[in-house]
Amino acid sequence: MGPDAAVTGRPEGRPLPEHAELRVDVEQRFASGVVVAPVLDVELAPGTILVLFGPSGAGKTTMLRQVAGLERPDRGRIQFGGDTWCDMSRGEWRSPQERRIGMVFQQPALFPHLSVRDNIEYGLSTLVAAERRQRSGELIRLLAIPELADRLPRALSGGEAQRVAVARALAPKPGLVLLDEPFASLDVPARARLRREVRSLMQRSGTPAVLVTHDRTEALALGDQIAVATGGRIRQVGPIADVFSRPADADVAASLGVEAVLPGRIVDAREGLLSVQVGDTVIHVAEREPTAVGSNVYACIRAEDVTLETQSPAHASTRNHLAARVIAIAAEGPIDRVSLDCGFALDALITRRAREELRLAVGAPITAAIKATSVHLVPRI
Repeated sequence: MGPDAAVTGRPEGRPLPEHAELRVDVEQRFASGVVVAPVLDVELAPGTILVLFGPSGAGKTTMLRQVAGLERPDRGRIQFGGDTWCDMSRGEWRSPQERRIGMVFQQPALFPHLSVRDNIEYGLSTLVAAERRQRSGELIRLLAIPELADRLPRALSGGEAQRVAVARALAPKPGLVLLDEPFASLDVPARARLRREVRSLMQRSGTPAVLVTHDRTEALALGDQIAVATGGRIRQVGPIADVFSRPADADVAASLGVEAVLPGRIVDAREGLLSVQVGDTVIHVAEREPTAVGSNVYACIRAEDVTLETQSPAHASTRNHLAARVIAIAAEGPIDRVSLDCGFALDALITRRAREELRLAVGAPITAAIKATSVHLVPRI
């Protein structure tokens, strides 16, 4: 096992199940009084990523370590793919090695005296030399790092070292990969590149993964499903777009920070403006960086960026004027949250005075106006 890592493979000849169910229901109390007690029941399809998301101090890393077998809960049970990894009531406990997981930490923790190839092959001790070399070669080609194969870790950049750490975790063909904020220490270009590579590697290998992050963009770019953690507990689980668009409560909404996350596809790009198809509606978005027509994206819209109008001004700079109907109005202190149906769900925040002037009521038709610069696009990798 590598330094600070738990990496071990599934037995050869045992294929990954089509859908592996991860069930967690444990409780762990710390001397500080903190309690981390996640309850999670989710199916992980091959190659998909479950994002464990939440603010700092939410207990995400502890939850991941419980799944890995690096933390021993006081009570409860963890199962994956039909195997019981721990059942504290029966005294059952499987070590990290027996759980057949790969783990990648915030820091790569590579063996400094081993080359890149030897680091990748470290967890393959049960294979003969030729098989180890074949497996490391596959991953080196997949990551497009042949020029790094014979280098020592001290000669690698941060992004390169983390790519090697991911390859080492995947080398033994684990049943599940756990990623604990692996991009946090990288600069923005390296982070974006590694996200794409990790996503591609998971899909090609068919290995499901759990990714811990507090970065909303990262969650949207990489996740298929999301589990939102606050206060040591899992508060909501579901597909990324569903959870971001329909948070279960105010705490979850505050953690996520975006009210509308709309799956869409870029259908046109011209003169610095992108046209994004969301259902039957086209939204115009300012092009902040080159994005290819045909790309799948999430269009993210904050409630405070939505303006309500009874009619569109003749000379307005706002690009998007969407026909909508009011479906709910809820008071939030001095402002009102107006929930709309635009062919998709959208919220707007307005003052009570504005609501009265617009004579808003449930069922009333209204126009939702959104500037092209107020829509944030996240690639669906």
